[in-house]
Parts: sequence; structure tokens; C-alpha cells
Amino acid sequence: MPSSSFIERFAGWRVAVTGGTSGLGLALVEALHAGGAQVAFVARDRARVGALAGRLKGTHGIVGDVSCKDDVHRIALQVTSALGGLDVLVHNASSLGPVPLRPLADTACEDLEAALATNLVGPFRLTKALLGALAQAAREQRGVHPVVMHVTSDAGFTPYANWGAYGASKAAVAHLSRIWAAELAPHGVRSIDVDPGDMDTPLHALALPDTDPTTLKRPADSAREVLAALVAARAATGDAEVAEVPNGACA
Repeated sequence: MPSSSFIERFAGWRVAVTGGTSGLGLALVEALHAGGAQVAFVARDRARVGALAGRLKGTHGIVGDVSCKDDVHRIALQVTSALGGLDVLVHNASSLGPVPLRPLADTACEDLEAALATNLVGPFRLTKALLGALAQAAREQRGVHPVVMHVTSDAGFTPYANWGAYGASKAAVAHLSRIWAAELAPHGVRSIDVDPGDMDTPLHALALPDTDPTTLKRPADSAREVLAALVAARAATGDAEVAEVPNGACA
């Protein structure tokens, strides 16, 4: 658990986290809630969403699938309604693609599409749908920047055999994040990508079930590093003029 001096920096933050009921997403939701942030989290399993919202009083659980086009606009509306705006958007939800992992030659097109839908297209749609709220936060809080964070992986930079669908989607979202960064900078909105490292999470166990979990990072430790990156990004210097950004989902 972060120290009190660290978590106090989150007081008043309005944060949305996708994939918020498991692994890194859960650790982020817990730490942000403990630090006084207003948190909305998104996950697909209604029972798990309800259980977490019940345990962390004051958080807002949203049932939805970021890979589903029809869910994204509703998720965006629920986020802004619950939080009254948005300061930080964390794209954490991930799909491995085919499980067990397999070579690209044995990967069905549908499995590649599923990984891209969750890891790339979903974050793109949700960012696009929430741009207006993020830009409004930039106009209201000059000098404290709204941030869009994309959780990436070393599989997006290193060509690991059998990780093709996941690795390709993570490479794409890392570059997407950097293009967002270049385009949103004039509007006072930051976009960053962070690789949290190999963690002891259900997703990692699904991918590599024989790995000794004691050799992996604890999600809470990775969450602390991710939050430090968010603190730094929100305080990043630069007093660019804050212009209007349209708010709209993909047609």
C-alpha cells in the first residue's frame, strides 16, 4: 500500500479504469480509492463489478465490454455521469487472443480481431468518446493535466514466439498512445503508455500457467509505479493553449 504522503496526491482526482476487477486494474482501483480519488471502474462480469463496488464504498462499478462497439458510448456516459467529469482514463483491460498461446500461422483471424478489439480499437473508441470531458478538465484545471494512460507490455516491443496477437495489439496501442500525445498536447491533455512488467495476475497465469508466481511482481507494486507515472504526467510542465476538442464516439 502506498504511503499516506503518496496517496494524498490522488484526492479529488476523477479516474476511470478499465479491467478494474482483476490484476493491475484492481490494484489501481484499490490504491486510488484509498487515496481519496473518485473512481469509476469498468469490467464485464456483473457479479464481480457489484462485489467490488460494495467493498470499496463510493466507487462506481460499470458493467461493460470495451471491445464491444455498442457498449463504449454507454460506458463513456456512465463515467462522466458518475464522476461529474474526468481527469484520468486508464486503459487497462486486455485480451491475450488465442489461449493456449500459439504461433501466428495457427492463429485464427477471429482471435487476432478479438485481441485488437480489446487492446486497440476499444481504447481508441473510449478515448474518442471521452475527449470532451478530458479537454474540459484541462480548461478548468490549468497546470494540472488530464491524462490518458495505455497499459502496454514488453510483448509489444519484443517479438516473442506464440504471443503474436497480443504482442501486435500492444505494439499498436503503444504507438496509438504516442500519436494521441502529439495531437492532444495543444489541448492540455497528456497521453502516456506504461509497461508494468510481468505480474502475478490471472491473465499471466492464463498465458503461462507453469510460471512460479513468486518470480513475478505483485500487482500492488506495479500499481505504485503506474500511479507515480500518472502523478508525473499530470504535473508535467507546459502551458500550451487549451483549445476545444470535439466529443464523440465512432459512427
